[in-house]
Amino acid sequence: MSNREYYLDNLKVFLTVLVIFHHAGQAYTYGGGNWPYVMSNPDELLPNIWHFHTVNAAFFMGLFFFISGYFVPASYDRQGPGGFIKKKLLRLGIPFAVMTVLLSLVVGRYEVGHMWFVESLLVFCLLYAVIRLLFRPLQTRRRRSPGLLALAAAALFMGLGSHLIRQVSPQYNWIDLLGFIHIEPAHYLQYVIMFIAGVLAFRFKWLDTMKDSTGITCLGIALALTALEYTRYDWWWFDFVNRWYGFYDSSICITMNAGLLWLFRRYCNHNNGALKWASSQSYGAYVIHLLILLGLQYAFDKVWMGNVGKFLFLGTMTCFLSFGLTWLLRLIPGVKRVL
Repeated sequence: MSNREYYLDNLKVFLTVLVIFHHAGQAYTYGGGNWPYVMSNPDELLPNIWHFHTVNAAFFMGLFFFISGYFVPASYDRQGPGGFIKKKLLRLGIPFAVMTVLLSLVVGRYEVGHMWFVESLLVFCLLYAVIRLLFRPLQTRRRRSPGLLALAAAALFMGLGSHLIRQVSPQYNWIDLLGFIHIEPAHYLQYVIMFIAGVLAFRFKWLDTMKDSTGITCLGIALALTALEYTRYDWWWFDFVNRWYGFYDSSICITMNAGLLWLFRRYCNHNNGALKWASSQSYGAYVIHLLILLGLQYAFDKVWMGNVGKFLFLGTMTCFLSFGLTWLLRLIPGVKRVL
């Protein structure tokens, strides 16, 4: 990997930790968010953590799809169609199948859980391989990254589609597309767009040419929108955002993702022993963390730490154990090909 791409690995580590903390708070929302574990002490409820979850849902999985899409063209070019498909079936298909079986056994019903991302990424990669078999890759001499107007147009397009989809399938409504692809329609257009954007970003070298002014502006807008989300209670702003949330959600997605990509490229584009180690374990940590988290939640159910303290403890412990156990698993011959 070239030095200019270290920041993408570091960003994946950050996103993996964010996902773990996102799930660590899931059981402590009103209604528990259909979480398998139910807290026994109602004082552990975190009544305002929904703001944290809402902001995360607006951008972090879309950014995962963008980064994944970014690395797909080079992987296909290097391995060819047969090698590319074989590797994706190993790297994505086996973890999806194993974790789905384990999660289903734990909850007593068919359960995909967080592996919906891996399943959809596998579908996207296979579709990419089919498209590459039919068409030659895009070639262009243009190397200029999209500016603020182009990003605003992307947010408007994504927002319009998201708004229309939410009229028939609200946020947090999950369905099985084609009977087996587990998706949340309210966000799925975002994921498709971000994966395609990642592919295009690699081909057109968008990340290398993003202007500092674009990144700073996007990050500033994203932080402002995030702050406004955290002030969204039962007043006119709450109703306004609720009505047009597809646009609001998409605006956070585009600006936060562009801002974080710029921020990590500018300030986190380096590698050392700890970062390299964490990067190597990040995918495996994502795959296995849910089982570890559920185990910790049940094990410490009767231990009072305060509501925020319990959330921070579980998130931190799950991070350390998920990354550590992944490292141990990858010592087993052949596991590195999968995790």
